[in-house]
Amino acid sequence: MLEARELTKKYGSRTVVDHLSFTIRERQICGFLGVNGAGKSTTMNMLTGCLAPTSGDVLLDGVSILDGGSAVRQKIGYLPEIPPVYPEMTPREYLSFVAALKAVPKKQIPQAVDRALEATQITAVRDRLIGNLSKGYRQRVGISQAVLAEPELVILDEPTVGLDPEQLLQIRQLITELGKTHTVILSSHILSEIQAVCTELLVVVQGRLAACGGLRELIPAVPGWNCAPGAEDSRPSSSCSRLRRSLPICACRSRTSSTC
Repeated sequence: MLEARELTKKYGSRTVVDHLSFTIRERQICGFLGVNGAGKSTTMNMLTGCLAPTSGDVLLDGVSILDGGSAVRQKIGYLPEIPPVYPEMTPREYLSFVAALKAVPKKQIPQAVDRALEATQITAVRDRLIGNLSKGYRQRVGISQAVLAEPELVILDEPTVGLDPEQLLQIRQLITELGKTHTVILSSHILSEIQAVCTELLVVVQGRLAACGGLRELIPAVPGWNCAPGAEDSRPSSSCSRLRRSLPICACRSRTSSTC
């Protein structure tokens, strides 16, 4: 569904993203894991077409995002790390505005807005000012604009940062539901966030792909995985070895292999 080919971004002599190549299949919730400064947000911006790569390409359903124009970009919904919402608007007003920007036919806007409100469970606050909503609800409004035009691919950049435990669980549940009808890419620097909702994992270190594959292959799920420091296995898989070197706080105990 989505393929990155040798994706690279340089700023002068500094390489922020270094020849990333990977494929994400349809209807997957894929975690994009890396510490702050690993190049996650830069990669997200290139995947959505918001930022041009220095070299490389991104293909969605076999069509280049760089060359395919708006027809390809309309298949993508994006929530950046800071939700692009306007505090002086209500969710209904804001989504109507976004729908017009996304070229949703005028007659279909009310229906599209209602569908997005319902999908993100914010119908009850649709006429309250966004500035008066909790951070959790503002995140939901941000996600609602990402799914408004029913895109095939939804990209969420650090969607749970700053949320309290209850809000965190609600957003996790929402992402899980989105994964039933969309392909979802979720970036985070917190391993437990990826574990909670994702089935696939990409690990990025200093702009390079360090490991990729299923969570159960890279960090075996319960029973059989251990994030406690010092947990070791005498025969870790090659992918888990790369993951452990990339993220030394996590010690893997997998006996199955996965290749990038």
